Amino acid sequence: MIPDLPEPLPARADGGLRIRGLTKQYRPSTPPANDAVDLDVAPGEVCGFLGPNGAGKTTLVRQIVGLLAPSAGTIHLDGVDLVAEPDLARQMCSFLPQGTLPIDALTLREAIELVGRIRGGDRRRVLERADELLAALELEEWRDSKGMELSGGVRRLCGFVMAAVWPGRLLILDEPTNDVDPLRRRLLWRQIRRLGDRGTSVLLVTHNVLEAEQSVDRLAVIDRGRVLATGTPGALKAPTRGRLRLELHLPAAVGATGHASSDVEAPASLDLPDFVLREARFGHRQHLWVDQDDGSRAIEWAQAQLRDERVEEYSLTGASLEDVYLQLIGRADALEDEA
Repeated sequence: MIPDLPEPLPARADGGLRIRGLTKQYRPSTPPANDAVDLDVAPGEVCGFLGPNGAGKTTLVRQIVGLLAPSAGTIHLDGVDLVAEPDLARQMCSFLPQGTLPIDALTLREAIELVGRIRGGDRRRVLERADELLAALELEEWRDSKGMELSGGVRRLCGFVMAAVWPGRLLILDEPTNDVDPLRRRLLWRQIRRLGDRGTSVLLVTHNVLEAEQSVDRLAVIDRGRVLATGTPGALKAPTRGRLRLELHLPAAVGATGHASSDVEAPASLDLPDFVLREARFGHRQHLWVDQDDGSRAIEWAQAQLRDERVEEYSLTGASLEDVYLQLIGRADALEDEA
């Protein structure tokens, strides 16, 4: 059963989120945090905003919700100019920030009710909706526990429920699965999908490539303040069709202390066979892309490297959205949170 939500607003021709040329320059001497960003999120669409730490994701979100004024560009939600009307931005958007929520003195249910009432829901419907979400996320046992008694993952899920109990026209989730256990991650993605299915626009800010691929309608990849690519997961993966990825774990270099050191460069790249189409290095991991017809040759070559102790382990998988992401970002910290 889909929980009882506030009635959706009538659809508009200019509905959804529309960002054009959004730029945030903190200091003239430094690169912009956001650099001429264009982004659309249609009504009912779950849009993933994907990039490594420091890419400019949170800066963009803070501008959407009116906490930060842009240096240039426009932000419209359902035709409303959110740059000119930052107070309306906070009314129209529900937001789960990345940081810790100040709910230590409240029970989980009290915190959810408080936000739902502030957002205009009547008490009965807010509490019914809160109970539905707590059950859907298997959080009933903590409903009367104070925030200070909750684990980081439960507090994170509580934050999601606070944002979703009475959602605005745009629901912004900044790294919603941080600290959440795998089971409840799946339950959380199901609730996000349900919100989109009934008309709420969802902007999902994340660095988790694999989860984003499975849960969103469309993705925008950002790095160093610029949007590098947008499209459905299938469209973004189109260049990887018919390819496999061979991932090699190289031995760590040993420093003067005799211990592996992250500050010491790993051994030189391997002598690669001629069937390798492309390669990339990320710390002690080397990724090789090959044609699917060369999969058996790739395994034979990798096994030889393993026997000669040039690699510690290897894996061969089908190319995925992660491969597109790595190619677009092209730097070692792109996967630092997933390594």
